[in-house]
Amino acid sequence: MGAADNGAMHLLVPFASALSEAGRHTLRDLALPHLDRALARLAPTASLGTDEYSLTPPHEAALAAARGWQGGAGTLPFAAHAAQADGIEVLDLAWGLLTPVHWHLGRDQVTLADPDALALDETASRALFEAVRELFESEGFALAWGAPQRWYAAHESLVDLPCASIDRVVGRNVDRWLPEGRPARLLRRLQNEVQMLLYSHPLNDAREAQGALPVNSFWLSGCGRRQDVEGEEPHADTRLRAPLLSEDWAAWAEAWRALDADALAPLADALERGEPASLTLCGERFAQRFELAEGSLWSRLGRRFKHPGPADVLEAL
Repeated sequence: MGAADNGAMHLLVPFASALSEAGRHTLRDLALPHLDRALARLAPTASLGTDEYSLTPPHEAALAAARGWQGGAGTLPFAAHAAQADGIEVLDLAWGLLTPVHWHLGRDQVTLADPDALALDETASRALFEAVRELFESEGFALAWGAPQRWYAAHESLVDLPCASIDRVVGRNVDRWLPEGRPARLLRRLQNEVQMLLYSHPLNDAREAQGALPVNSFWLSGCGRRQDVEGEEPHADTRLRAPLLSEDWAAWAEAWRALDADALAPLADALERGEPASLTLCGERFAQRFELAEGSLWSRLGRRFKHPGPADVLEAL
């Protein structure tokens, strides 16, 4: 498990809560005994976030804060950090993450499918990457391939371009999340050109013939210049992501029970031994960090017997 700055255990849980009535109902019926044990010994400290419409979701804001990064909503340099981890020489360039995606055209809106549903392998991803490369390079972008779902673009216009995290957009109407303003106009045009190019690409024809989703667009996010990471970051357990974004509440509940048993049990054990540990729970609006409760023996004992339950804590996120 990852460590915080002081060497203590720090667990970060994205997608720990949901705002939909179905999600809230699932939470109220969910037994999470090890989270309850942990909360009995923890006290809330830093809180991040505003609402469910911010470009940066709370789990990314919390991760950026743990890394010591500076930047506003939608302008945190996740792309440059990931590119460097993928072995790309990022230098002092401004990078953006280009995620190959499928846009689903509905009757009233265009929605973005979870990129994981594309099941892109390296061969297909590289072929599509090479197909769109010239469109970007002709406009002065530098492109680099990092992984099947991670393409990167570098350009000075990406220095402070606010972009929505793809975790905000999956399953939703893309229109409200597209970048705006003058720097975004070039990206909009490139998006249109990429869509036209990929529409008739033989690889997509083959994918559709096999019943797979075609790759028909890209999503830009995480723009900015690389920033140093200060200290060690928390361990992010992301197993709740896929079922929440697909609104599969039975699978989300099962994933929560597994996380409670696998990740929260050792954290609760450490707290009961008096070892310092941190927990950050992230919903759609807020990320709430919890630290080992301080104070008198009596106040700590009182908290063990009277503390907010998991459902109350999670619904507040």
